[in-house]
Amino acid sequence: MASTRQISGPCQAWPEDSAFIREVLDRIGDKWTVLTISTLSAGSLRYSDLQASIPGISQRMLTQTLKHLERDGLITRTAYAEVPPRVEYELTDLGRSLIDAVMAMVDWAATHHCEIASNRAASELTGVGRAKAAVSASAG
Repeated sequence: MASTRQISGPCQAWPEDSAFIREVLDRIGDKWTVLTISTLSAGSLRYSDLQASIPGISQRMLTQTLKHLERDGLITRTAYAEVPPRVEYELTDLGRSLIDAVMAMVDWAATHHCEIASNRAASELTGVGRAKAAVSASAG
């Protein structure tokens, strides 16, 4: 039986098969992608400089993130024929088109991190999050 429920919000403009759009949102909303794009917004960087500029990112995760961003056309990788070899990463025009959105998310997180940490701590003390989950589970 077909659903008669209307889709509202941004999803209503998406094509019927919206899986690819969700995949793109997953990629550009990933924390390592956000941090990589915001770091590269100042200009091209070598791998080691990128890794040093993104606290907590492992070599494996940075390599994986850079490969995904290059595959999607958001960054370019330029290898120079030097000894030792030098590789630099830089945002493409498509990648630069994300800077405003990415920086807005970074700024929002920096502005509100204390409030969110406080809310999480309060939730742990009061069990509010666990209570809502239990009510939802018992209702289903």
